[in-house]
Amino acid sequence: MLNELSTQEQESDVRIAVLGAGAIGAYVGAALHRAGAQVHLIARGAHLSAIREAGVRVLSDRGDFHARPHATDDPAEVGPVDHIFLGLKANSYAAAGRMIEPLLHERTTIIAAQNGIPWWYFHGLPGPFHNHRINSVDPDGAVSAALPVQRAIGCVVYAATEIEAPGVIRHLEGTRFSIGEPDQTISARCLDFSTAMIEGGLKCPVEADLRKDIWLKLMGNIAFNPISALTRSTMAAICKHRSTRELVVSMMRETLEVARRLGSHPEISIERRLAGAERAGEHKTSTLQDLEKGKPLELDVILAAVVELAALTGAEVPTLKAIHAVADLLNDSVTRLPTAVAS
Repeated sequence: MLNELSTQEQESDVRIAVLGAGAIGAYVGAALHRAGAQVHLIARGAHLSAIREAGVRVLSDRGDFHARPHATDDPAEVGPVDHIFLGLKANSYAAAGRMIEPLLHERTTIIAAQNGIPWWYFHGLPGPFHNHRINSVDPDGAVSAALPVQRAIGCVVYAATEIEAPGVIRHLEGTRFSIGEPDQTISARCLDFSTAMIEGGLKCPVEADLRKDIWLKLMGNIAFNPISALTRSTMAAICKHRSTRELVVSMMRETLEVARRLGSHPEISIERRLAGAERAGEHKTSTLQDLEKGKPLELDVILAAVVELAALTGAEVPTLKAIHAVADLLNDSVTRLPTAVAS
């Protein structure tokens, strides 16, 4: 039976907009709302219509719940907020400026829940690449223009959710959303957002070195996401097939070498990372799901960025380069598909 949780009598002063309230965004928004935060979901289509009519239902082994946050497709209707939780795919960031602008006040933060290497990666980071722009994730500075780096708070998502039906979110596993400042400080604004998330029943540690979390998650994404799309295979199938398992190991080794040259040392072995992926079972990666839906593949931040960083640091990554070449061609075929179908 659903645990019906509506707006609490004492609302929090914190105002949070969820831009891109899909599976992860609606889950986070519902959790924040049940703790009393002033939440505004920005969505579209049938999902938005269902949320407006009946709120968000979350189905989870941890306990089902229901929340009715405000939902709209127009950020101007929301106005300035304290935090923007960005649930969009990274390949949509450059076009998000017009949606972001009405939500900003002087201190508004942008918490980007993305896979892969973020556009802010070198912002405020001491060393030889201080404030270096990574072209694959921020081409010609378009993402930085839309999402100013001084507003950015990093977020690494360890939760898995899916939209079971419009307005209905299935929580599959995990509740951790690690966040951190690009300059590695423990800031008041991070602690403010973390508190709201924790009050909503989620884990939200504030990490001084979030880049370590980024590389830890990227070890899996960089291998399984493109291989799953190229082979139409699940994570378990990739792990169980000897040749693709060896390919994953090679890609992970090369990724760790790039991370090492940038001063990051994820504390996990490749075998342990593989074991975790195998436990996921017959799970389709988000990249494979996008391929099956005919959507552009989110490969720039996951794969192209690491190939670019390898060139920057002098690391040899022949396996990553080869997979990037064929995955990029696959992505080109996906983006051409509507034209091809129309003709």
